[in-house]
Amino acid sequence: MTLASTVLDRPVLANVSTPPDGYVPPGIEEFFYDPLFGSGMFAVNRIVLMMLLMTGLLCLLFGMGFRKPQVVPRGLQNVLETGTEFVRTQIGDEVIGKEASRRFSPYLTALFFFILAFNITSIIPGLNLPINGLAAVPLILAVVTWVIYNVQGAKAQGLGHYVKGSLFPPGIPKPIYLLVTPIELISTFVLRPVTLFIRLLANMIAGHLILGLFFSASTYLFLGYQDGRWWTAFFGLGSFAGAVVFTFFEALVAVLQAYIFTLLTAVYLAGSLEPDH
Repeated sequence: MTLASTVLDRPVLANVSTPPDGYVPPGIEEFFYDPLFGSGMFAVNRIVLMMLLMTGLLCLLFGMGFRKPQVVPRGLQNVLETGTEFVRTQIGDEVIGKEASRRFSPYLTALFFFILAFNITSIIPGLNLPINGLAAVPLILAVVTWVIYNVQGAKAQGLGHYVKGSLFPPGIPKPIYLLVTPIELISTFVLRPVTLFIRLLANMIAGHLILGLFFSASTYLFLGYQDGRWWTAFFGLGSFAGAVVFTFFEALVAVLQAYIFTLLTAVYLAGSLEPDH
């Protein structure tokens, strides 16, 4: 039998066989789905539908929340204003500065909520899969951030000055540039998008697999009575308790990863706008 419901085209979590057949743990194949329709780059599978669903929900929530804004916000407007204010002040203003951050607040806010929405699907019943566990999504977000902070740096300082400031930090003896310049080149123009990409992707994949392991193991242990091993149900209770606890932890990770990605984006923007960097 399978753990969780079958949604759209196949089960969400690992297959759980009856005890005589053994236990099949979740694996990376959880993130690969056959197309429902279309082919090639235009193929639409379960994850694509989840992307459209969460993007539509975000647009709907913000549309409803700010459709008729009140001077004293209440309900959904209050929740959304709290979130957007947090991104603007605690990330944008604190890292980039109040004046400069106003230009980038829309992007930072959209980035935060977009990543959060694509992370939180890991614990939504019926979805049970983080969209950001699909490599293409974090990669695109990392590349977009990389393009934005480099373009803004070139516009603010001039292309030559920006590249020179990035590769040849001031105040360093010239012979040291032989060591520093290659490090700065790799760090600024290569490692930043790579680390953004890997950090988000790896955390969401790991969280999903651990959560799937707890839930699927619980099901397997609860099924032990079918083979006369009724005592495995006691271990199933422990596994299920761990699954519940880890579900709350995964929710925290979803928020934390959205915050870290957005914060680092602001840090990179601030560095690119600073002439002496």
